[in-house]
Amino acid sequence: MDATDRAENGLEQRRGLILAGPTASGKSALALALASELGGTIINADAMQCYRELRLLTARPSLEDEAQAPHRLYGVRAAHEPANAAWWREAAKAEMAACGYPILCGGTGMYFSALVNGIADIPDPGETARAEARALLAQIGPEALHARLDAPTAAKLKPGDSQRIARAYEVLIGTGKGIAHWQAQPTDRLQGWDLKMILLDPPRPDLKTAIETRFTAMLDGGALEEARALLAQALPPDAPLLRAHGMPELAAHLRGEISLEEAKARACLATFQYTKRQMTWFRHQKLVGTTGMQIIHSRIGINTQFSERNLADLRNFLNGPG
Repeated sequence: MDATDRAENGLEQRRGLILAGPTASGKSALALALASELGGTIINADAMQCYRELRLLTARPSLEDEAQAPHRLYGVRAAHEPANAAWWREAAKAEMAACGYPILCGGTGMYFSALVNGIADIPDPGETARAEARALLAQIGPEALHARLDAPTAAKLKPGDSQRIARAYEVLIGTGKGIAHWQAQPTDRLQGWDLKMILLDPPRPDLKTAIETRFTAMLDGGALEEARALLAQALPPDAPLLRAHGMPELAAHLRGEISLEEAKARACLATFQYTKRQMTWFRHQKLVGTTGMQIIHSRIGINTQFSERNLADLRNFLNGPG
């Protein structure tokens, strides 16, 4: 019986780390430092960084960074192959089992929740239901479609959230039961792992500055050309990657609707507002025990220097009881 088998049978637990925080907080830089220190493998937990396209715009680790430590689940899906929490959970579990010390790094809270708490086993509603939901969404709009959902599911969704409303409607007509029903069923919680969590929560002004600086660097590096190439694929309007930070604004610029400066300003503002929602989510979720979490109230940059004391404190936290 190997280590994984023993862990699954409750004889021992393997260790790993959830490294979370808002966009531009420095998760990738800290993950790289910890991977070098601990011999860890960095596993992507950012929905947009799963895709091959938009390396710059989604802030995927550079080729140089990837050469310094093992990186997994970055750039593994094409834009026309939507990634979701169920797919990511299985892929992440496989990568965790195959490596020595997993560092799950990202800001997609739904992925972390799916990994730790399990995910509702929703039957596939089928292509007919999906096509009907998309067609009806285009015909009557999200608010009218929202009104056709079952009450428990509708109560959980905002009337303007077109993607989730279409998904809920296809499940309702394809399975005969609403998503809320399926989500209320018992889930397969993660077993055999003792996960610690580091949450980056830098000061808001620092985060705002980092977002603006990073987006400028993205544009200088060719992000506009990335956006143009993605639009040339003529993806369905609901393709997730079309909603990557900065993509809607750059698309509007490329259509001649706004200037590049306006696109930059709007993208930075939208990204900053999104970080507020990210932190609200992380503060209200329980992914690890109280003693298994450490919050760092500063932003980690690529040039951040870690003292021996800093590293020793992190080692003690990661190796201590959960």
